[in-house]
Amino acid sequence: MFQTLISPADLAANLGQIRPLDCRAQLGDPLFGRRAFAAGHLPGAVHADLDAELAAPPGAGGRHPLPDPEALAARLREWGVNDADQVVVYDDAGGAFAARAWWCLRWLGHAAVAVLDGGLAAWSAPLSNEKSARPVGNFSIRPSLTRTIEADELLRALARSPSPTLVDARTQARFDGAEEPIDPIAGHIPGAVCMPFQANLEDDRTFLSPETLAERFAHLPEDPICYCGSGVTAAHNVLAMRVAGLPEPILYPGSWSEWIVDPSRPRAP
Repeated sequence: MFQTLISPADLAANLGQIRPLDCRAQLGDPLFGRRAFAAGHLPGAVHADLDAELAAPPGAGGRHPLPDPEALAARLREWGVNDADQVVVYDDAGGAFAARAWWCLRWLGHAAVAVLDGGLAAWSAPLSNEKSARPVGNFSIRPSLTRTIEADELLRALARSPSPTLVDARTQARFDGAEEPIDPIAGHIPGAVCMPFQANLEDDRTFLSPETLAERFAHLPEDPICYCGSGVTAAHNVLAMRVAGLPEPILYPGSWSEWIVDPSRPRAP
């Protein structure tokens, strides 16, 4: 069973027994993933849409609130996913979007899910344009394998001493408030440390070794809380910590885009 990453070689060797989910997406272009999928995808893959299937509509809960769990489970069954299946998720962005799908399946209790290390660029075999057809699956919601915190609970935690450690997956410039290309307010949640998700990767967009990732996160205390702009790339840091062999961190799904909806919540700088 692959539960964090899978290499292209292992995927190729087991492709007939694996259910691939194509998670390619591009913020600001909601149709990008579908166009990319139509142009060519892994054999047997289906497209998992970030906005339509891996998130609920934007609103008070941020730009990418978690999807309704029953709706996501129903979609997984439509895609032919069974409880016993090994699922592999991939994108072309270093796992930035695939990690969200990885986290969501684990949120629904599915342990056998892994991100393709290196993404689509690491796959050397031919792509397919065929539409996958599989019988309806029996995917069911099981006890969750993830941990989350909501905004009100986080606000109370920040008032305690010692306050929790928050890990912000956005770039340093967005964290510092020097730029904000997406959300209407710049800055970060007080007490957070900036650990951009891109630093989990080698130059070829494969993940750093478990030992190197363990060193990267070694300074964090127990139970760090991961967040980002909308709860998507924060899952990349969750995945990296699990690759490093660390305990499951906490995800704040609403992240910065939810936090700033309420002006009474503290912000920095």
